Amino acid sequence: MTETLNTRSNGFHASHFLADNLQRVLVDLVALHLYGKQAHWNIVGKNFRDLHLQLDELVDVAREHSDTIAERMRALGVLPDAGPKTVASQSTLTDFGTGEVDTADAVDRITGLIGEAATTVRAVHDDVDKEDPTTADLLHAVLHDLEKQAWLIRSENR
Repeated sequence: MTETLNTRSNGFHASHFLADNLQRVLVDLVALHLYGKQAHWNIVGKNFRDLHLQLDELVDVAREHSDTIAERMRALGVLPDAGPKTVASQSTLTDFGTGEVDTADAVDRITGLIGEAATTVRAVHDDVDKEDPTTADLLHAVLHDLEKQAWLIRSENR
């Protein structure tokens, strides 16, 4: 369970349920950021440079959205936790793996991971929206950008 702050503010305060849903999104976005860098460093093969640069774009998107979600959690009185041990134990993303990876295989793996992260966002969206439509709007932006990145990266294999 995600820890919440015992604050007495006049603003909206997240329930434990909302906090836990945002924590799920946070750890998957951080994991996606890390796997994006893992792929970025270890790809080899055809269209290396294009994919290398595209993976940095994905990393930026995942990092920016994880920061937005964590800051929203703080605004709602929740303590986000995206430390390495927490991300490793809580993320639902499949492991990208280690070692060199051919660009075509990397495209398939990374777009699979993007899809898994988007699935987490979709899984929590309706419950988040019931409690806090403003936070649900942030999730819309996350989905938009993840799905755009998946399309751009997946196009490398066409």
